Amino acid sequence: MKERYIGIMSGTSLDGVDVALCQISEDACVLEASFFMPFSKDFKDEILLMIAETTTLQQVGQIDHKLALFFSEAVSCLLKNEHLSPEDIRAIGSHGQTLWHEPNGDYPFSMQLGDPSLIAVKTGIDVVADFRAKDVAMGGQGAPFAPAFHQFLFSNIKKCAVVNIGGMANITVLEPELIGYDTGCGNVLMDMWIQEKKQRSYDRDGAWAKSGSVNRQLLDTMLKDDYFNLNYPKSTGREYFNKKFLIKYLEPLGKIIDVDVQATLLALTVHSICNEIKKFDIKELLVCGGGARNLFLMYSLQEALPTVRVTTTDAYAVSSDNMEAMIFAWFAQMRLTEKPIALARVTGAKKSTILGGVFATN
Repeated sequence: MKERYIGIMSGTSLDGVDVALCQISEDACVLEASFFMPFSKDFKDEILLMIAETTTLQQVGQIDHKLALFFSEAVSCLLKNEHLSPEDIRAIGSHGQTLWHEPNGDYPFSMQLGDPSLIAVKTGIDVVADFRAKDVAMGGQGAPFAPAFHQFLFSNIKKCAVVNIGGMANITVLEPELIGYDTGCGNVLMDMWIQEKKQRSYDRDGAWAKSGSVNRQLLDTMLKDDYFNLNYPKSTGREYFNKKFLIKYLEPLGKIIDVDVQATLLALTVHSICNEIKKFDIKELLVCGGGARNLFLMYSLQEALPTVRVTTTDAYAVSSDNMEAMIFAWFAQMRLTEKPIALARVTGAKKSTILGGVFATN
């Protein structure tokens, strides 16, 4: 039986929230409509300040509430655009906004904010949320979750890998067994640098990076970072790949012109992804996430992988822009049908399990 679900995803890029309306059955997840609502600069800065600096419990609670209101408004806009009512939707799957991801500490956790109870009340739709906590409790990384959905969609494609390039980048290798992990930074360092130097939120088409030259010394030293040498399963976030990460490698080299830093950061994303792809027998690489819209990034991936066909998931009728939001619509359906999600081999959890809690409207 087909039912409508909505997926909500606000990623580490902090550009806004993607909302995806999906028709889901046992063997298909089809995007019907989508809506994107951008964060205001003030709201984004408020969240970034919480991540980068000391915060208070009051601020955490307020951001949790504000995010829920923001997500609820985005859902309401989607419903209005599609002339649907809350009764037309089985449930919302909400990932929440990641504030901190620390699965390897003495007290492992992954924190996502955006109060699901408030979303349920404001939208009038049951919400499934808090997906990562159970995986972490099972000894897993709590990320990445995309590989399970990639397998659901693309398992019929031989020698295929999927890379999602958002704030962070993660890889899914579909055969001979499912493997997935975060390769490292995606857009996060490039976005941070161009925001600081050009007051732009991102480098459209990679044009600024393309106009610069890669500093090989900076690139080589960054690629030697411990994270890139870790074995999978592994995951990461803004708590690791941030301005402090860049400054650690940039300062010892003296002055490098700004545009060359941007070119080198794009090269870091490309090489850290390609170094992982080359470990497997891959003939086709499908790219999704914001990075799929960066023309120079896509060109550079293809140039670095001459024996691999590099394209986007759009080539297989799956929106590269809405893939991540679709994941959580599907996760909601899996939770309500009480099906475990096969992520143990990806995250390192003791076993695959049912993920997410249900936050009902009544």
